[in-house]
Amino acid sequence: MLNFKHLHYFRTVAKTGAINRAAEKLHLTPQTLSGQISILEDRLGVALFRRSGRRLELTDAGRTALTYADEIFDVGAELEEALQNNPAARVHPFRVGIADVVPKAIAYQLLAPALTLAEPVKLICREDRLEQLAAELSIHRLDMVLADRPLPTTMDIKGYSHPLGECGIAFLAARALAHTLTPGFPACLHGAPLLIPGADSALRVPLLRWLERKGLQPTIVGEFDDSALMSAFGQAGAGVFPVPLTTAPDVMRQHDVIELGQTLEIRERFFAISVERRLSHPAVVAVSEAARRRFQPRNAD
Repeated sequence: MLNFKHLHYFRTVAKTGAINRAAEKLHLTPQTLSGQISILEDRLGVALFRRSGRRLELTDAGRTALTYADEIFDVGAELEEALQNNPAARVHPFRVGIADVVPKAIAYQLLAPALTLAEPVKLICREDRLEQLAAELSIHRLDMVLADRPLPTTMDIKGYSHPLGECGIAFLAARALAHTLTPGFPACLHGAPLLIPGADSALRVPLLRWLERKGLQPTIVGEFDDSALMSAFGQAGAGVFPVPLTTAPDVMRQHDVIELGQTLEIRERFFAISVERRLSHPAVVAVSEAARRRFQPRNAD
């Protein structure tokens, strides 16, 4: 049987990246801790770490082991909390995977209804690429995955994609940059510096095709997997950047940027991916119902 003390030692070393720092936290000598890690590696039959300079890096097997170790100790903490608290006050975990291309503001808008249920839930969010999250969903380590596209048919995973809604796109820019652009939309995008989503985003191809159809040739100065980082560069005046219409007012207020124009010809779509054909998890149902009410696109000018 797996020794959970060894697993705890491994997790601590993985988090700190060094035997010495981990040994200090665990009140062990480095030699003792190193020996315990070796015992665990022998027990599992794989190397969990490799040395990179003065630091220890996880091997592929080590990264897999850390994912499971995090889950094991999270469940252990939930068990302890559930047994110590009044059963009537127990909070049920709602584990959600968020594809890293989904804007953070959209993720919040979609998930917020789950926190208003009569029976309280504890929201646990994990962010990663869709392929990795779908794999975790398939082994029931997640209750739902939020994505900007349906589950790819090329993945050998049984899952169902439930449309949550869609909205158009607004183009925003820092005030100083906006004043240098050609008047009028979408003409202002021609020759303008443009920030676009990265290759994993479902929005990227429709955006580029729309620009081509309109005969617009902006200068693409940056590609971003993280929409929040793209907004930060946009705020600094690096380029015009697209955002979902439903989040545009919040982005303009937060980053002090202005809207150049909007279009419904490009649609950002959102999906809840689950292992259920018919949604039954109360939190997933709440997310789905609220999304259909909220995500109605505004009329374009």
